[in-house]
Formats: sequence, structure tokens, C-alpha cells
Amino acid sequence: MSSPSKDLKETESALRSVIQSLIDGQEGFKKIGEQIKDEALKEYFLAESLTRAQFRGVLESILHQEGVHDIKESGTAVGTVRRAWNDFKSALGAGDSSLLSTAEEGEDEAVEAYARATETYLPLPVRQVLTTQAAHIDKSHEFIKAARDTKK
Repeated sequence: MSSPSKDLKETESALRSVIQSLIDGQEGFKKIGEQIKDEALKEYFLAESLTRAQFRGVLESILHQEGVHDIKESGTAVGTVRRAWNDFKSALGAGDSSLLSTAEEGEDEAVEAYARATETYLPLPVRQVLTTQAAHIDKSHEFIKAARDTKK
């Protein structure tokens, strides 16, 4: 069995990776929510941005409880590029379908971030939190994919 400090480092690394993905999602959903024309989807994306912020807060609280106090995360470089590309497409008049495709790509990344995190050692309560959040992310991914398919 590994030492507690190694386990804590693995848990911290896994959570930081997910937090970065949540930051990307939070910012991406907000931007798309502001740009998408369909009012129901606009409401969904803005609400989902808040959900990602809540998920992030829960994970940061877990890190704080474990004694990790320096949690100054930013999103990933891939997320930043995706948002810039989305802004560029919007400036050129991209429609809701294009925005939904961008959102789906972001959700692919979020699903992968959670999958990678749960492949590492995690204390049971942390694993349960991630599993619950991952289930929500999966449902969101399915919703966005279905919305994109109907906009084609």
C-alpha cells in the first residue's frame, strides 16, 4: 500500500485536473449561453455554467479539508483555444449547430477528465463525489449531442 502522502498527492493531482476541466466548462458554457440564439438552450447553458462552478467549489473544499490551501487553478490550454475558436466562429456568424458542436467537444474533454481521475487512487468519499458529478457530466454530454443532432 502506498504512503498517505503519496495517496494525498494522487488525489490532489486528480482533483486539480478535474477542476481545470470544470473551469473550462464553466467558462465555455457561459460564453455559449451568451451567444446561442435558442432561448431554451441559452437557459440550459447558463445554468450548466453555474453547475460547473458548484462542482468546482465542492472539489476545492475537499482539497481544503485535506490541507491543500493553494488552489489557484485556471482552465486548460485546450479549453482556452476552443473558446477562442468558438468566438471566431461566432464572429463569422456561426449558428447554434456550430456552438453545440463546440460544446460537445468540451464535454468530451470533461468526460475524459473524470474518467482519468477515477482511474487513480481516491478515498471512497472523494470517489463518490466524482462519480456523482461524472454522471451529471455524462447526461449533459448526451443532452448536448442530441440538441446538436436536431439542429443539423
